[in-house]
Amino acid sequence: MQIECSQKYAVNCGWVTLNDLGMRLRMRGRFKYWGKPTTCTIVYRPHKDEWYASFSIKTSEPEPLFGSKSPLNYESMVAFDLGTKTALTCYDGYGFNSISNPRFDREFAPKIKQASRQLKRKQRPIKGKQKASSRWKKAKRKISKLKAKQSAVRQDWQHKVTTEIASCYDIVVTEKLNVRGMTRKAKKGKRKKQKAGLNRALLDVGFGALNQMALYKILAKGGLHITIDTKKVKPSQRCPRCGTVHKEWAQLSNRYHVCDDCGFEIPRDQGSVMVMWQTAADKQPGLGTNLVSRRCSSSTDSTRKHTGSMFAEHSEGKQLGQMKRLLAQSFANKISKCRCFGCGFSNPARLHGGVVHRLSFNY
Repeated sequence: MQIECSQKYAVNCGWVTLNDLGMRLRMRGRFKYWGKPTTCTIVYRPHKDEWYASFSIKTSEPEPLFGSKSPLNYESMVAFDLGTKTALTCYDGYGFNSISNPRFDREFAPKIKQASRQLKRKQRPIKGKQKASSRWKKAKRKISKLKAKQSAVRQDWQHKVTTEIASCYDIVVTEKLNVRGMTRKAKKGKRKKQKAGLNRALLDVGFGALNQMALYKILAKGGLHITIDTKKVKPSQRCPRCGTVHKEWAQLSNRYHVCDDCGFEIPRDQGSVMVMWQTAADKQPGLGTNLVSRRCSSSTDSTRKHTGSMFAEHSEGKQLGQMKRLLAQSFANKISKCRCFGCGFSNPARLHGGVVHRLSFNY
């Protein structure tokens, strides 16, 4: 196997030569990190009727710089709230920015439905009795290509949105969402059609994929990703000015919030994202004194084992990872003041007498 860059398509394309098959194919796309190719796996996907080549490359991926080694100042922070009518509502402390929902399902659903009707008229396969006709296979491939195109268009939009956010800000604040529970089927006799439509709208935006993309992209540049616990903070029910919690605001039909205590008026999505930003910046009234008491986590995800939370436990004989240590040191020097709950020790980067310290970060 040989991989070479094309002179004509030096930016986006190249060539791959399969010695065993005696084939030379042009490939599309760019490699983010390049190294020495080790293996090549050829995969055929019958539902798409397409061939794919998967490469394993030995490369040294550059590690992101955190703390004092990072060129970032950790001053620009943005919070975004996900929704169905408006896909993203962003707030950076100065103003709001809304990104409309592209509604990919509305564009592709009629085409998929029409192709499915044509599929039903063709001779389908029955195990042990009859084979599928060539027209049935052709109609089946058409449906698969439409679904694949819908997924590719959605993923392209998600990458563009999250890349723009990660490139403009050093700290990203999101809310902790249970997407699987949100898209669960409705119970018997409780608005099945309405719940099914809401589930399609949620999956069309891709809440989980947007959060995951924003997480790994902000960590790749050495930034910080803060997750707000919605059960504790309740951003959609809390007033951004006085901090009063209004339980009636939890209904999705209530799109404009007016606080009875202070008279503050704001749309639902803008109020939620404003509460999230003020919570991370320690400017939201009605909550605890630090992010630990608010159950807010920083860069914690099951897939990112090397990152730490907003509090760290230091003990003798146990060493912290470089990213966690430098991140804690950076926040102690640039953003916050740290103290130990037990003895008042204020330096998070060193051990102190072999005692376990729980450090509280206050902005």
